[in-house]
Amino acid sequence: MKRVTFYVILLHSLFLGIASVSAESLPGDGANTTLDENQKINKVLPIEKAQEDKIEIPTKQGSSIRENADIKTVPGSHLGQISQQVWVINQNKQVQRQPFTWVVEDLKKAGQQPFLKAEKTSDKLEDKPKPSNKPPKKDDLENFDTVIKDTVKTGGLFTLYRNKEKNKIYLEIKPEQLNKNYLATATLESGIGEQGIYSGMPLQDFLFYLERVDNNLHFVVRNVNFRTREGDPQARSLARSFSDSVLYNIPIKSIHPQRKTILIDLGDLLLTDLAGLSSSLGVSASPDQSYFGNAKAFPQNIEVESVLNFSSSGSGRENEIPNFAVLPDSRGFTLRVHYSFSQLPDNNYRPRFADERVGYFITAYQDLTKDDNSDVFVRYINRWNLEKQDPKAAISPPKKPIVFWIDNAVPFEYRDAIKEGVLMWNKAFLKAGFKDAIEVRQMPDNATWDPADIRYNTIRWINTVDGYFAMGPSRVNPLTGEILDADILVDASFIRALKGEYRNIVQPNQLSTRTSLSALMQNRMLCTNGLGAKSNSMSPEQGQKGLFPRLSKMAGEYDLCYGMEAANQFAFGSLAMNLLQDGTTSQEQLKEYIHQYLRLIIAHEVGHTLGLRHNFRGSTLLKPEDMNNKDITHNKGLTASVMDYIPPNIAPQGTKQGDYFPTTIGLYDEWAIQYGYTRTQATTPIAEKPILQEIANQSYKPEYSYATDEDVYDLDPTADAWDNSSNVLLYSRWQLDNSRVMWERLNKRLPVSDESYSDLSRRFNTVLSNYFQQIYYATKYIGGQSFYRVQPDKTSSNKSNENASDVRQQRLPFEPVPVEEQRQALKILQKYVFAEDALNFSPELLNKLAPSRWRHWGSYPRTGRLDYPISELILFMQGSVLRDLLSADRLSRLTDIELKTQTGQSLTIPELFDTLQSGIWTEVLQPKGDSLKITSLRRNLQREYLDILANMVLRKEDVPEDARTIAWYKIRQLDDKLKQVNSKDEYTQAHLLETRDRIEKILNASLQGN
Repeated sequence: MKRVTFYVILLHSLFLGIASVSAESLPGDGANTTLDENQKINKVLPIEKAQEDKIEIPTKQGSSIRENADIKTVPGSHLGQISQQVWVINQNKQVQRQPFTWVVEDLKKAGQQPFLKAEKTSDKLEDKPKPSNKPPKKDDLENFDTVIKDTVKTGGLFTLYRNKEKNKIYLEIKPEQLNKNYLATATLESGIGEQGIYSGMPLQDFLFYLERVDNNLHFVVRNVNFRTREGDPQARSLARSFSDSVLYNIPIKSIHPQRKTILIDLGDLLLTDLAGLSSSLGVSASPDQSYFGNAKAFPQNIEVESVLNFSSSGSGRENEIPNFAVLPDSRGFTLRVHYSFSQLPDNNYRPRFADERVGYFITAYQDLTKDDNSDVFVRYINRWNLEKQDPKAAISPPKKPIVFWIDNAVPFEYRDAIKEGVLMWNKAFLKAGFKDAIEVRQMPDNATWDPADIRYNTIRWINTVDGYFAMGPSRVNPLTGEILDADILVDASFIRALKGEYRNIVQPNQLSTRTSLSALMQNRMLCTNGLGAKSNSMSPEQGQKGLFPRLSKMAGEYDLCYGMEAANQFAFGSLAMNLLQDGTTSQEQLKEYIHQYLRLIIAHEVGHTLGLRHNFRGSTLLKPEDMNNKDITHNKGLTASVMDYIPPNIAPQGTKQGDYFPTTIGLYDEWAIQYGYTRTQATTPIAEKPILQEIANQSYKPEYSYATDEDVYDLDPTADAWDNSSNVLLYSRWQLDNSRVMWERLNKRLPVSDESYSDLSRRFNTVLSNYFQQIYYATKYIGGQSFYRVQPDKTSSNKSNENASDVRQQRLPFEPVPVEEQRQALKILQKYVFAEDALNFSPELLNKLAPSRWRHWGSYPRTGRLDYPISELILFMQGSVLRDLLSADRLSRLTDIELKTQTGQSLTIPELFDTLQSGIWTEVLQPKGDSLKITSLRRNLQREYLDILANMVLRKEDVPEDARTIAWYKIRQLDDKLKQVNSKDEYTQAHLLETRDRIEKILNASLQGN
């Protein structure tokens, strides 16, 4: 049938079936006679005028086809003309025009069931309309005085008109404020206290401008990623090439007849989802149930609080709220979002170029004017605008210091430690020429300002049930990198970790998953296990919602995981205090330990708010032998930087305990602040580059070496989180010995009175977690190499410094780990992981490891097997280490390092396989006496080893061909040895025979495959 004929027939049937404009159809078989609930949102009024319309026809797949149709009078129909728009009454009980369509659900019943569907106006714009200077029609806008009647006016950056009874706030915009850049920030003022929805969390930052388009105002996020220099003709094509983002189209309510100021309903912007919570939570707030909290206007900023109510609509899984255990009723909750709209400072701030050898957060953009072969990116460091009161003085107070306010919710006993952690950085600013650059003040109990106010830098104290974190986000001018505001969040939960640990390295339900130790530990750093620790109480669907990817993003951007893992480290340190000392820990010792810990965490987060990134080489300053010598640590420092993730310093057996944590910032910290904040006489960023280059050229010194987040995933034993000393291998061996002593004393001393066996079980896991963390550091030596952020040596202005130049000439970006250190690491792994007595626990201790049985919200007891699955756990950890050492990546590195070192100076693949096989199959390769007996733990490990080699030989693993050949060769060697041994122990004899049978099938399969 031709399309025209089809539509004529359809339209004829359609018009015959329409009874009235009320959108009800005539009764018929199977036809719906009324609108469903979603279609009753708007009340339909009489049609205004006749125009063309569209017909919406559902397809078999449920989608719709719309076609334009010229509607003419059809004899016999009840309507001769169809309107494109109808007048409707919206949710605010105001009359407006809306488009509509005739909807036909079943073509066979078109004459019985069509209905008129008034469409909702979308907030999103498919195409960005062009700005219009045409004056609006007088009838389209309301009278200005009528709109603001019964409101309270507050003047400031923007003028606010508020009517609390009607839940209305109107925003007045001056004509000169259009198309001008402003900064919008959104902060979660109140949270749930669970699963990342925490009070004080930063949500969004926008550089935005307001653009008028006819009778609407667009909220537009500026694209600052691409720029041109002043006078470059390419500026004309910039807007055409790279779009800004129009987030909201806001109707203009009125325009003042004299001032020509524009009035909008702020609810159209801030009672929606400007902060992006819906995408994070997977559920939308209800606009008609949301309202405004506090609203204030100041000359440079406005502060508005939106109270958003989230509830489950019950109309589908996509509208379900995640199951939050802390809520009294999980079907709904309320969040407060604090918005700040502020004016960008006009203070002649001069951006400073970044150098990859000095660790700052950066603001980067592409300079399209650059037409040479150099890097097209321009990178500025993020820093505060500090200016000297006396520019000529070598050291001067700043004109405007950086002031941090301690939240009045912080417990009194922790305020001194917090203050010390902040002021610790003034020592670094002396190197940059500033005295008392940072100040600390106490927020009054009767303060009238909000901690989220962008004018105040605050240290906020919050409470969660699963956070255990500290974080230090800052707000930055995206054009220049100038830091405008910073807030530090401290979760009280980490103090409670003194009596337990945040989580274990392995959850019981994870044992069936085979993985490498590197993957396990690196995921652990990203809080993966921690966030999944309560997964038993959540469905898989909830785990896939947008909240967790966003939380992972926040973990990377705002240091969320530092406090989470620090709580685990803190628990291990406090447990070591109790178990490794001869006497009991006094309350004064415990108080000092907490004081040092909290001071370090605050210093670390303040460093972030000053613009500094992590430096995971900061803990390598001292030799292990010097780390408990207070004469050295108080003079030189315990670490080179507090921007590392620093574990408690636990002395080995026989050594007097020194400082647990650094008492001062490090040498790297001072150097980095010197680079970022030293004032120069240069008038442009380019002019001061030679001065900054001289500072950055000192990076060859060991105390200034820098490695950050993206560097720690390489096999670099000198750059990692939570390691310690310049000889990580020796320090880790000390901690492994400490762990063994702690396990022995756990069995003898605990549990004490008023404690349960589940407390003992948690402490056992705390020690086990630290044990395998030290093992992980040892594995990084095998096939490892250190990476240094160095640049080719250039002629230094200091001609006399020949020794320094020689050092820079000698250091290359990559340095393989010396072969002797790799062999030492293999010996440690053999002794503490693979040996028969590596993980030997007393039966009494194992029978004490009981799980908690409390069942209520926030506490979900283990079900099924209740005893500790020690065999599975040991095999899981041994297998993780073994798979790590024999991974394709590791073997490829070993192959490459042979080409990067002199002959005999590298660990080869044959040597690695031979060392592992000798240590794992010791009973067969080096039998002692006539009575051969292999324990269950060793049998499990031997099977795991054979599985890994078999997968290589059978090409189930993509490894280097040399590694596959060596695996085949080692299996042949093992088979020859197995034929020479026998055992009277039935377990062992069955194991030996089964292994020989498997080897025969593996070798035959490989021959057939070839």
